[in-house]
Amino acid sequence: MRLRVRASGPLRGAVRAPADKSISHRAAMLSALARGTARIEGFLRCDDCLRTAEALRLMGVRIDPVGTNTLEVHGVGLEGLREPDGPLDMGNSGTGMRLLMGLVAGRPFPVTFAGDASLSRRPMDRIAIPLRRMGARVEGRGERLLPPVTVHGGELRGITYRPPMASAQVKSAVLLAGLSASGETVVVEPAASRDHTERMLAAMGAQIEVDGPTITLRPGATLQARSMRVPADFSSAAFPLVAALLVEGSEVLIEEALLNPTRTGLLDALQAMGGAVEPEERSAVAGEPVGSMVARPQPLSAAEIGGGLIPRMIDEVPLLAVAATQAQGTTVIRDARELRVKESDRLLAMAEVLTAMGGAVTEREDGLEITGPTPLRGATVDSRGDHRVAMSAAVAGLAAEGETVIEHAECIDTSFPGFARVMQGLGADCVEEEE
Repeated sequence: MRLRVRASGPLRGAVRAPADKSISHRAAMLSALARGTARIEGFLRCDDCLRTAEALRLMGVRIDPVGTNTLEVHGVGLEGLREPDGPLDMGNSGTGMRLLMGLVAGRPFPVTFAGDASLSRRPMDRIAIPLRRMGARVEGRGERLLPPVTVHGGELRGITYRPPMASAQVKSAVLLAGLSASGETVVVEPAASRDHTERMLAAMGAQIEVDGPTITLRPGATLQARSMRVPADFSSAAFPLVAALLVEGSEVLIEEALLNPTRTGLLDALQAMGGAVEPEERSAVAGEPVGSMVARPQPLSAAEIGGGLIPRMIDEVPLLAVAATQAQGTTVIRDARELRVKESDRLLAMAEVLTAMGGAVTEREDGLEITGPTPLRGATVDSRGDHRVAMSAAVAGLAAEGETVIEHAECIDTSFPGFARVMQGLGADCVEEEE
């Protein structure tokens, strides 16, 4: 599928983005390990999250669909998981694969995880290192342990682990393994990363303490099923939000968005650049702050973005790069080397996309330098099969002169099913076509 985008009039209206992908993954996994039945309303029915649900089913968890976006998960507890009959196909879901590796590391059977061509190029050594220290055996392809990867579970012992970089996936895998370990498991982060796993574990009765960068989990508590409504995904909401900042005359309201401070680094970056974004927290869901945001155009100024801010906006860096093309001065994005091992090399991909559209972009080893404001022009660009690159290119197309064509845009369904329809509802000229 390709996506055709042209500059349009002002974007106006209200949007509730799709449900949060990170929370949907974790809600399914932790509910499977709990006692009782959890009703998960607003579960994101994208391919990534459905792969996680199917993997849990194949390990003996009963999961019933209710309507279009609700699941009932009948928990089996840690001891209730069983060995699947074959490899678990995680598609393109790095989050699903990495977290489930931790979840099964304490079970007395092997589990093999496979994925599509993109996921099969993503290293799993960062997960294997702490799991091996805890007592699991992990095998994969090559030095970096590329999938297919097999976790041979067994008796685990708690460890203190200091990840070399802030990563919610690594932290979560270690904590999930820690549920089966003897003794406490401690993770000391170098910088704050998204904390959905800690919040949900606490809400379900786990013995978990968070003291600044140190998270301590003590095993033994029985998780209790907890029904919840999954809030809108901030990472998805960011696309119409930034589009509204860049298209003259726009005003877009984002409703019921997740406002967890470990996820809203993009707001801090945009506000540092002068962006007019007004978040308002209104409620809490399963310990997660939820609220609304309003975005309007306003002149942007360049900024230096790096350090502890990057883990809080790791998925939004491609979108920030688009905004930076319209900011006065040179924006420097640094400390973002992790983006080279996402669904694509996102630093390279965004440098190519924005350069093709007339942007002044220099690729760095760990980030990008972008000088603006630069008038963008439409171009034909390749998403590289990466949903965030595809949607970032679409936002750039709305601010560009002429027509932008994004090839291989079917990947958008990985996280934002109906993206084109949502943008059309705001007035965007954004059309899907079969290739």
